[in-house]
Amino acid sequence: MTSRFSRPRLIDESDRRYRAHVEQMQLLRSNQRAIRPPRARDVFGGEAEAALRTWLAQHMALSDRRIVEYLEHRGRQAITKYRELDAVSLPDARTIHVFEIKASMKATSLRRAVHQLRDTQTILRMLFTRVHTTILLVDTGMPLTPADAAAQRADWIAKNPDRPAPDEPPPTLDAVLEHLPQVRLAPSLEALPADPDLVGLLRFSVDDIVALAGAENLHLDWDEDDEEEEDGAEQEVAERYAYTTEVTEDDEDNPLAAALRKAIEGRQQ
Repeated sequence: MTSRFSRPRLIDESDRRYRAHVEQMQLLRSNQRAIRPPRARDVFGGEAEAALRTWLAQHMALSDRRIVEYLEHRGRQAITKYRELDAVSLPDARTIHVFEIKASMKATSLRRAVHQLRDTQTILRMLFTRVHTTILLVDTGMPLTPADAAAQRADWIAKNPDRPAPDEPPPTLDAVLEHLPQVRLAPSLEALPADPDLVGLLRFSVDDIVALAGAENLHLDWDEDDEEEEDGAEQEVAERYAYTTEVTEDDEDNPLAAALRKAIEGRQQ
């Protein structure tokens, strides 16, 4: 079966093509309607990522080459995409270790993280013999027990009387892990699985991040924006996996190329 991906490159932020891509996306955004400011929970996610990247750097050498450029094939089109990896270690010329850092109050976010890492692993296996993957999960309020989950559902219903109630309580992390046999929860970096076919998982609490970064450097007031977390998570994915079109059969069939062309024309008028 033909691969969905081809021609990967592992690059850093100074790469000429990547810089051109960033400028294109900035131009498009400047011509779009205003985007709502990030919520405190979203900002905390970025702060937690920075704190854990610093923590990782104290235990291993991290590479600045944490952007993957690749082609994704869709029918007769080949689209250039970029993935920004949260942290990358290159122990030797044939091995790469990719870390996905995710802060969430929903255990189901782990499924999305695993899917993202599997695609990343498929791409990077064209460059490296061994591709290890690990998720650093910051738990910002996941239910620990079924009773906790039921209490969260009841609390949501009480706060949202005019909205349809969730059919079921949110799943616990243990319940999600039961359906992800390839994921191995580890107590430390040293205990991560050696098999690259497995996905390592390290779990951190908010208190762990406070200990690393200091409460004064973190956005921790989330009460007013808890309920829209999933929308914010999807926006984050769109930002990190944005793309530009490089090879197509017909530019007129390419909506992004058309939007970019329109934006440039608007700037020139």
